[in-house]
Amino acid sequence: MMGKLKNTGLIGLGVVAGVAVSLQFSAMAQKTVEPPLPLEELRQLADVFGLIKSDYVEPVEDKKLLEEAISGMVASLDPHSAYLDKKAYAELREGSEGKFVGLGIEIGLSEDGYIKIVSPIEDSPAYRAGIKAGDLITRLDGQPVKGVSLDDSVKRMRGEPGTKVSLTIARKDEPQPLSFVITREEIHQKSVKSKMIEPGYAWLRVSQFQEPTVDDMAAQITALYQQDPNIKGMVLDLRNDPGGVLQGAIGVSAAFLPRDSAIVSTNGQLPDSKQVFYGRAEYYTFRSEGDALAKLPAAIKKVPLVVLVNTGSASASEIVAGALQDYKRATIIGTQTFGKGSVQTIRQLTADTAVKLTTARYYTPNGRSIQARGIVPDLLVDENADGDGLNGLRIREADLSKHLSNDRDQESTKAAPVNDEMEEQLRIIALEKTRKPLEFGSKDDFQLTQALNHLKGLPVQLAKAEPVVVQAEVKKESHK
Repeated sequence: MMGKLKNTGLIGLGVVAGVAVSLQFSAMAQKTVEPPLPLEELRQLADVFGLIKSDYVEPVEDKKLLEEAISGMVASLDPHSAYLDKKAYAELREGSEGKFVGLGIEIGLSEDGYIKIVSPIEDSPAYRAGIKAGDLITRLDGQPVKGVSLDDSVKRMRGEPGTKVSLTIARKDEPQPLSFVITREEIHQKSVKSKMIEPGYAWLRVSQFQEPTVDDMAAQITALYQQDPNIKGMVLDLRNDPGGVLQGAIGVSAAFLPRDSAIVSTNGQLPDSKQVFYGRAEYYTFRSEGDALAKLPAAIKKVPLVVLVNTGSASASEIVAGALQDYKRATIIGTQTFGKGSVQTIRQLTADTAVKLTTARYYTPNGRSIQARGIVPDLLVDENADGDGLNGLRIREADLSKHLSNDRDQESTKAAPVNDEMEEQLRIIALEKTRKPLEFGSKDDFQLTQALNHLKGLPVQLAKAEPVVVQAEVKKESHK
């Protein structure tokens, strides 16, 4: 485990004012045979409810008490299960559809506890207002953000279209704080972008897996081959991709693998959680609008491929990296991924509320469980030439309280470097303050440069620190 800095969550995963996990949407499912209700425990719950109603210092609404009881019960299971009230449910659905109402910024927590702008979304209200990557939000509507959770800050920035929010911004090289008043809009986020980095070599980035991701990716790949029909190598960039809908991960994997390849399997209590998902349109399309991958250039199945990952690569992005690694279709470069190997299913309770419940673990085509372990790259490469920077201080699934164990034996292998020394963490943070924000895909992107070197057959600068094993917790019983 990491030291205090890591455990307090100062180094957060980037989010886009929304929610991203491996999701499946389904109606409420019931088992054929229900176990008897624990009547004694339910009586205790009723007794506590009655005590609060009669003895608490001030009146509490019945609805609030019951919703909090449901929320606490679900949240006690694991870090990714949750009760979704009306607002949270609406936000989750918006995020999976690639749209939400807000400012249009990708954010994370800074080392000082402020909100750091990772990047503004192009043509969003924040982008047009002049918000820049690297800016720090110190106040929202005049209220300090330091000490406020990232999720709570996101909720404060979300709202109704046409409403306004004021931001106080600290910007490097600006002596005084800057003030912005931004009008919220519906943001249509593109989760895929690409470009030709240099003649013959393409870069394809997936920042989040949403419903439109497969269609967007197919359009980007087609455009790349129109620019250069003889692409010699491609980099699929999944760094800081926190996950998303499962269909998106299946479709992205299927684009590069032979048709009908097994992409991922799942296993849980319910019969419908014991599945194998294949690279066929029925597994990655949401609507009957045709197969977005059918018209891709045939060369995409054979083009030399590198997948870039880091500790911020989680969930659906780990499915893609794991599948391409198992089939030896791509070389995985970067640092060990987050290790979220569980699937959350949305069970709708009412028209406006739902439960996000962990219903299965998922496995790579070779049967590897990613849970609490992640994908170990084929080539370990730091974020910068002089070290892994803040990426090395991020938390992983295995650091989260109540995380699921890994239910399959692990092979002995080397993994990404982990440093437990507080002094070293403080040194890294101080160094990162002097470094300009990293823009993925830019000429200063060290890991991307190493990926290109690998594609060209040139030497790759591997991680300098001595790697150690970041192992998952393993259950004693065998998997069935």
